[in-house]
Amino acid sequence: MREPYFWVRRTCLNVPPLGPPTSRRQRLARIPTLSPTGQTIMSYDALLLLSFGGPEKRDDVLPFLENVLRGKNVPRERMLAVAEHYYEFGGVSPINQQNRDLLSALEPELRAHGIDLPIYWGNRNWHPMLSDTLRQMQADGVRQSLVFVTSVFSSYSGCRQYREDIIKAQQELGAEALQFHKIRTFFNHPGFIETMVDRVQDAAAKLPDASPEQTRLVFTAHSIPMAMAENCNYEKQLRESCRLISQQAGYQHWELDYQSRSGPPQQPWLEPDVCDALRRIKADGQQSSVIVIPVGFVSDHMEVVYDLDHEAHDAAQELGLPMARAATAGTHPRFIQMIRQLIEERLGRTSERLAIGDLPAGHDICSENCCLYDPPRRPSATSS
Repeated sequence: MREPYFWVRRTCLNVPPLGPPTSRRQRLARIPTLSPTGQTIMSYDALLLLSFGGPEKRDDVLPFLENVLRGKNVPRERMLAVAEHYYEFGGVSPINQQNRDLLSALEPELRAHGIDLPIYWGNRNWHPMLSDTLRQMQADGVRQSLVFVTSVFSSYSGCRQYREDIIKAQQELGAEALQFHKIRTFFNHPGFIETMVDRVQDAAAKLPDASPEQTRLVFTAHSIPMAMAENCNYEKQLRESCRLISQQAGYQHWELDYQSRSGPPQQPWLEPDVCDALRRIKADGQQSSVIVIPVGFVSDHMEVVYDLDHEAHDAAQELGLPMARAATAGTHPRFIQMIRQLIEERLGRTSERLAIGDLPAGHDICSENCCLYDPPRRPSATSS
């Protein structure tokens, strides 16, 4: 049996199922949260990085996809087709390593600003699994933890489902006393916008003959079912991020497209698809090159690598449309600084809730019906 492993501080530890490590518990430092007036308002003794997860070898691919698609109305044939995307890259998704890199960059940033929170890492769909991480946190004596989710925008799959994952894991472990407070969305935080502006400029350097007037910014995000989009601010937040990035990068021509649709053909999902958009841009002839920006992704998921670096890249080449793909936020120093600022905000070390543009800063506490979605379920094999 594969042993669970956890990210604590800068070390990825293989941890067998064991009793509470007393020395570790004694080292936990609960950090009091102070309001700008000096009044204690909350305390935290850990930070949890919560992410999607991805396979790291060929044998991981099908079990991983079965976790992702469990209970969803996706035919097995579609799952096997997606598996081939992973096999083209040896069965390895970039996301887990990028999370390790993110944590390695974040830990010294927090320490340099006097934030001594141990960092744990758990995934929704692959190791380190969230339930294993919560078990370790409980054994270590954690009682209240901040949560940073590697998802920028509000939706069921990008926010509410992660909160449901935590509640489910708590109930399974009997760890209801372990409390988690999710850090707000950051689609309009200046740190995220500045990071993505820098990524756009880096990509533009790959198109030396393309001026802002002749280049179209093509922002992409994961498509979601229309029924999900109708009960959240996913589209609104995405469009605001795209507008702010384009404006600060100095580009007038931009659009928001989608990728990675996985639902049945009869179910409406957000459109247009990015490859269809590239064909339209070429046919219109108004811009002579494109920069594709995966604004909806914090790091290079397989969807970014396959759908953009492979499918969209090939489509652009066939069309004779010069294309550069901007990097995701990843471990950009301004992005790491932004995460630290969001943590400081929840610790009460600042009264500022940094946000720019036309929309307010995201809320700290979600309402009962926030991003509510009841996805259709596949009928069981025994159902009539």
